[in-house]
Amino acid sequence: MSTATLSQFGISEALNELGIQPKNTGVSTGTQWFEGSGNWIQSYSPVDGKLIAEVKCAGEFDYEMVVKQAAIAFQSWRTVPAPKRGEIVRQMGDAFRKHKSALGQLVSYEMGKSLQEGLGEVQEIIDICDFAVGLSRQLYGLTMPSERPSHRMYEQWHPLGIVGVISAFNFPVAVWSWNTMLAWVCGDVCIWKPSSKTPLCAIACQNIIRDVLKSNNVPEGVSGLVIGNASGDLMNNDKRIPLVSFTGSTRIGRHVSQTVAGRFGKTILELGGNNAIIVTENADLKMMLVGTVFGAVGTAGQRCTSTRRLIVHENVYEKVKENLIGAYHQLSIGNPLDQKNHVGPLIDTKAVQDYTNAINKAKEEGGKVLVEGGVLEGEGYESGCYVKPCIIEAQNHFHIVQEETFAPILYLIKYKTIEEAIAYQNGVPQGLSSSIFTNNMREMEAFLSPAGSDCGIANVNIGTSGAEIGGAFGGEKETGGGRESGSDAWKAYMRRQTNTINYGSQLPLAQGIQFNF
Repeated sequence: MSTATLSQFGISEALNELGIQPKNTGVSTGTQWFEGSGNWIQSYSPVDGKLIAEVKCAGEFDYEMVVKQAAIAFQSWRTVPAPKRGEIVRQMGDAFRKHKSALGQLVSYEMGKSLQEGLGEVQEIIDICDFAVGLSRQLYGLTMPSERPSHRMYEQWHPLGIVGVISAFNFPVAVWSWNTMLAWVCGDVCIWKPSSKTPLCAIACQNIIRDVLKSNNVPEGVSGLVIGNASGDLMNNDKRIPLVSFTGSTRIGRHVSQTVAGRFGKTILELGGNNAIIVTENADLKMMLVGTVFGAVGTAGQRCTSTRRLIVHENVYEKVKENLIGAYHQLSIGNPLDQKNHVGPLIDTKAVQDYTNAINKAKEEGGKVLVEGGVLEGEGYESGCYVKPCIIEAQNHFHIVQEETFAPILYLIKYKTIEEAIAYQNGVPQGLSSSIFTNNMREMEAFLSPAGSDCGIANVNIGTSGAEIGGAFGGEKETGGGRESGSDAWKAYMRRQTNTINYGSQLPLAQGIQFNF
């Protein structure tokens, strides 16, 4: 992509607006930036393979400084009334509204998702800010009747302290906001360790909220940033951080879980997904086609909620297959900043290698390729990160089908009964998102019943991909069991305390015990 093209799509202007320099520091305590003592990392765009900028990572000394500042900030931040904290988050939402276009462009260019998806991700930040503002006045506890006379019992919720947020490249800004906006209104302070594949998006977010922090005299340390992989394990082993929210692979998530649990810390784990859509003979096939194609190829298959498996009833199998093949042949692959394209690049060439390896393994296990994959070359594909979305007929028990490949590969599986379809859906180690397309009430209720989908998200007549911030987001089994965003997910960022008040003149003891004095 030439300089002229960069200007055409507004990337140069977006970088300037967001304060991204050719060389940046990846250490901040909120309004202040510090020169990191770690190594330099380069952020290359998968769109065109060009170097966007460099970032100096945090070293152990920098990490320690940020944590100490966060601990000091927590002492005063937790005493700020929750609605006041909510007002500050509201102002952050307005700041993201102001810079939505620029940040959305950066997300698209640094990560590779379509511009529409990049703008949509920034909208998620705005939405969760709005949600958090309302939440700041609804941190409710319960009142319980006491069995003792003249006693009152109730529970209340207090902030935990420092929350560590380790986010992934595929949603370089939204997942951070799901955690931090809720944690901040709950009275916590946060330290963010973003993916080293998308560090500039994190720097941009810190720059966007900087003026809000400053104008409200928010204590330095409420919003910490440490870029670089070294900070991840420091955070996981740090007893001063009671909660670590980790988004990433199951393999690394298992390490995070064991490390944090070893010091009796808490985790929110958002790990791998191997999501399936069940298509019954009673489905609206037109709706199904839209949901499946977007779920399978959106973000080039790099969402944790991407559709990996399509489980289709034998009576409509051939029709579904024919429609899918036709739709895939109409997909436009190319620069994600150009809104005529449906599919952008994978994040890097390692992801491309994982994609090609998965296709080869599926073939070795007996899979039949219906839409051939491959790496695209030539003009417009210079980064080496563009691949063709692929469809493979497969069996649910194939080893490669049991794994999550972060790429646009869709496995087509045939079934006979709804019980068999649900068994296939559940028959993988992951349990994030699931969907059924049917107009039959009994089938949809079977899918949503206790004997139905075992995933944290179960949808009817919509795809697996995408989630509204109003509902708790997360999954079961090897997906980790964590919940973020809406509903009562806020409770994970607080500690519950049960209180009993004796307003009488007697002190009744348990089990009728008496002291004669």
